[in-house]
Amino acid sequence: MGWATGWRRIVAVVAATGVAAAVAIVAYRVLAPAEVSTTARGDYPALHVPEPGVVGRLPVAPLFVDGRLRVYAAARQVYADSPVDSRYRGTPFWSYRRWPATLDSVVAGGTMVVSRWSDGLLVALDARTGRVAWRADGPRPDGKRAVRRTGTVTVWQPRGLTVSRIPDGRHVVVTSGDGELRAIGLTDGRQLWRVEVDSDCRDLVSAGTGGQLVTSDRCDGPTVIEFRDSATGVVGARWRPPGVGDELAASPIGCGSAGAGCAALRTVGPGDAATRGWLLGPGDPVPATALDDPDTELVGRMAVSLSDGVLVGRSVPDGAQRWRAAVGPGRVIAVQRDRVHVLTEEHQLVTLDPATGAQRSRFLLDIGSDGTGWAPGAAYAADGYVVVERLRRPVDPDGDDQRYYLTAEALIIAATG
Repeated sequence: MGWATGWRRIVAVVAATGVAAAVAIVAYRVLAPAEVSTTARGDYPALHVPEPGVVGRLPVAPLFVDGRLRVYAAARQVYADSPVDSRYRGTPFWSYRRWPATLDSVVAGGTMVVSRWSDGLLVALDARTGRVAWRADGPRPDGKRAVRRTGTVTVWQPRGLTVSRIPDGRHVVVTSGDGELRAIGLTDGRQLWRVEVDSDCRDLVSAGTGGQLVTSDRCDGPTVIEFRDSATGVVGARWRPPGVGDELAASPIGCGSAGAGCAALRTVGPGDAATRGWLLGPGDPVPATALDDPDTELVGRMAVSLSDGVLVGRSVPDGAQRWRAAVGPGRVIAVQRDRVHVLTEEHQLVTLDPATGAQRSRFLLDIGSDGTGWAPGAAYAADGYVVVERLRRPVDPDGDDQRYYLTAEALIIAATG
């Protein structure tokens, strides 16, 4: 009897140990840090230029890469589909996923897609294949931010992550957060420089032209705009507009994708009668009154603004009017290097040449049975395409996603010719 009881105890202990080990193995496999990279199985898509018009609708925001792919962001995944003029989101061309880190921001330079994660890791993917080109440590993002289901802030408004071209022609990825700035080579992932900064009072504003980074410093007194060398991280000049108060806010304008190559700044501070525009160059910023209006966009060397249904192009910095085009009441929703996009009150999408004001295309921004009773939200333009968020009227910025967006596929995408 005693022998049987002892044997049963031994069997019970062994069984419990086995179960515990199995649970530990499963838990490790589920919870352990991991990455899954699914590379492309087909050929890199050919470049295709569609006819102007509405292309389709999407549930999440795309980032156009090389005119051939649409790249998307999920909580723990970055992935791409093609072709870029597909009516709906398709089967991933490639995909990259990490666990347990979450995706913070995505930028693209040429055919390189760079993602930044909650642990600070930068992962560069070759857009042509989806293969990991390099990994590099970086600073952790400063705190969390709200991300709605479309993910527009992750791919259209990346924080603490930009691409800058240095004087020798190379491109670098600049990342900021957690008390530092770092620059990583876009093609090889090598760290060029690292500087410690106080994240509570020094911010990365943009990547300017001529191989410079624009940062703001409010650590020791009135806010100052700094111009750093993108190749070294060294501050070459510090500047304040004349006649401003102690506080100063600066926003970049005339930028490419992800705040890169910004050609101008717009400043505002206590004591200013209005906002002020400044053209960036090799020396101190030059006043550009044509850029003073907060609703004015800079495209190349042309300041473009819409008033009373007339779009006007003025040269910068002298402000001389170069052209006028009647488009109807509305607003400029997006610009790109060779296009200005206006959405009228009747939801006509009008695209014009910023150099001449000539109309490139005009059509109703509508699809299916959705109608036009929506309000435009965030918008993005690249590679000849425009994407606009469609919000439910009246817009409730504090509402949940179901109340905030018009439909599950809230983004409408159009080719503009």
